[in-house]
Amino acid sequence: MNFIDNIKKRAVENKKTIVLPETEDSRVLEAASQILKEGIANIVLLGNKEEVLANCKFDLSEASFIDTTASEKLDDYVNLLFELRKHKGMTKEQAREILCSNNLYFGVTMVKAGDADGMVAGAINSTSDVLRPSLQILKTAPGTKLVSAFFVMVVPNPDFGSNGTFVFADSGLNQNPNSEELAVIGGSSAKSFEYLVKDEPMVAFLSHSTKGSAKHPDVDKVVKATSLAKEQYPEYKIDGEFQIDAAIVSE
Repeated sequence: MNFIDNIKKRAVENKKTIVLPETEDSRVLEAASQILKEGIANIVLLGNKEEVLANCKFDLSEASFIDTTASEKLDDYVNLLFELRKHKGMTKEQAREILCSNNLYFGVTMVKAGDADGMVAGAINSTSDVLRPSLQILKTAPGTKLVSAFFVMVVPNPDFGSNGTFVFADSGLNQNPNSEELAVIGGSSAKSFEYLVKDEPMVAFLSHSTKGSAKHPDVDKVVKATSLAKEQYPEYKIDGEFQIDAAIVSE
């Protein structure tokens, strides 16, 4: 069973409620229909039901719809957001305006309130726009030193990675991280791999050099990051610096 099939199986067995805020995008509606058909999750779509369904070609009969401006939970969410952000100067009026006009904030507040288990977005919003309400409302896990991003890559050849599955990080958030930041990214990525893939992570710190084959400050940065990560995360197998062709050789 490959990674995608395994994730779907786990989701079906432990069904969660996922809110999708970007209902203007037909890809989101198509995905929602497929998720419901396969029984992967309960789906909440944000938007006026009639407007969302007006030009929709997909079966969303099993989805729930919430019009953010008319939600029975709106006052509760306003109070919640206000309490979380009043130290930054937010008023209740501002909290209401944000929740009624920004589906991303509404969706994350639903998660914070326990009315949804997660939110998926990014089809029509930038990474920074998706992250902002998450960091402001949900916050980071205790002990998190740095927020980072990763891609899960599944390749056809199961001999590579974990049955063809890799995590590549940081692939879309931290630009030009220093050695200390790279070390943290390596550790948090290993933890994410462990959680998602359910296999032992082996971390390779990538460079355009393999074990001193090239000399450059960028190589020095990765060498230092590798050393720091080994010290900070002794529970994981960590090595580097590697070019990708060397990193994927199992030996």
